[in-house]
Amino acid sequence: MPKNILIIDDDKTLCLMIASLLDTSGYDTQSASCLNEGYEIALTSNFDIVMLDVQLPDGNGLESIPRFSTLPSRPEIIIMTAAADSDGAQKAIESGAWDYLEKTNIIKELMLPVTRALQYREEKNKIAAAPVILKRKNIIGDSSAITQSLEQVAYSAASDAAVLITGETGTGKEVFAHAIHNNSKRAKNNFIVVDCAALPSTLIESNLFGHSKGAFTGADQNSSGLILHADSGTLFLDEIGELPLETQKKFLRVLQEQRYRPVGSTKEVTSDFRVIAATNRNLEEMVAKGKFREDLLFRLRSFHIELPPLRFREGDIPELTHFILDKLWQRQYQDPKAISREFIEYLELYDWPGNVRELQQTLEEVVARSQGHQTLFGFHLPGRIRIKATQANLSNKEKATPVKGKIGPKSKPLKWKQYKEDMESQYLKQLMAYCEGDVKLACEESGISRARLYELLKK
Repeated sequence: MPKNILIIDDDKTLCLMIASLLDTSGYDTQSASCLNEGYEIALTSNFDIVMLDVQLPDGNGLESIPRFSTLPSRPEIIIMTAAADSDGAQKAIESGAWDYLEKTNIIKELMLPVTRALQYREEKNKIAAAPVILKRKNIIGDSSAITQSLEQVAYSAASDAAVLITGETGTGKEVFAHAIHNNSKRAKNNFIVVDCAALPSTLIESNLFGHSKGAFTGADQNSSGLILHADSGTLFLDEIGELPLETQKKFLRVLQEQRYRPVGSTKEVTSDFRVIAATNRNLEEMVAKGKFREDLLFRLRSFHIELPPLRFREGDIPELTHFILDKLWQRQYQDPKAISREFIEYLELYDWPGNVRELQQTLEEVVARSQGHQTLFGFHLPGRIRIKATQANLSNKEKATPVKGKIGPKSKPLKWKQYKEDMESQYLKQLMAYCEGDVKLACEESGISRARLYELLKK
């Protein structure tokens, strides 16, 4: 089957040259001169590769990498630019691009990265075709952002390499660590949690490595330590950025050699454990400031999973809300309540700086405040959420209101683009309210594909 490649560049001459080269090599190509045109084309066909210029009339290609890489066909992205720089290269690779090419040499150098990207894609698709049932207890949602994170869970679970999970506070780092463990060959063995921020500085090494009787005041018996408890299982180091430098040095040796001496002991102990670390801090910045060891960071970051904040998980809030409320009602032996459309709408208009943890705590408060009521309304939510929702609704109404009063025979009409966007916005609000935030149902009722619906909601 021919491979499909989409070229997005406003330089029509360069587009023709690249298309000619690729067509001659047996690939099918299409071209677009801007991001929106390219995205519309990409929604109608399955592309294997999208070649994306950086400076386009309607936006920046680098910033659009996530938008194109999450298309239904999940194409590989090759960035091409006339003004290459190291920052651009870093952003492209960190955003998931396959390669970052300079236009000056693109005709000469293009075929090798294209060939390799297609070879990688073919092998990736074979792996994806094999049925994998991922245990994802407590990981709720099917947004493109959370789906990407789950793919990383599947890859890391199949390996025994160290994993570093990063993300804002409350995004569920420990839940994802559990998922990696539960899907790995170590699932039947211990999952040991070490909260590096909660360990007393004087007892960190004793807690991790254990100690022999009499090693220090109060050590009246031998202690095996958490690392030994994780033997054949997983050691989860939460808030790894809080680990003191001296302990980092000793732990690095344990990671490298899988053996160590308990505090006060002359005998070495071995432990075959897999390490997963998590932090909401920027470890690279800490390395630059001398507060975290660079060699330890390299050891911990064999796999890196960055969890998305809740505000980027479009469409996940209704499902998360139902899941959390069901658990709360069961825990408190309460009958489930009806949930109004307004209640879900208010939750979706809030930006959730505390992420899933804040949502959990908010719903706990709602359950407590709504006792005796049969239905949850927006009024049951805390004031901060109702205020944000009300402000957002006012803002939307102001944007939708024509500047020159009511539309009539003699008034100036809105621009067609603005009118179309306003109508789309109203339709989407009505659709999601009717479906109570259920994306699958909304797709069925409207006939809009899931990918297109997400794009419209984001817009």
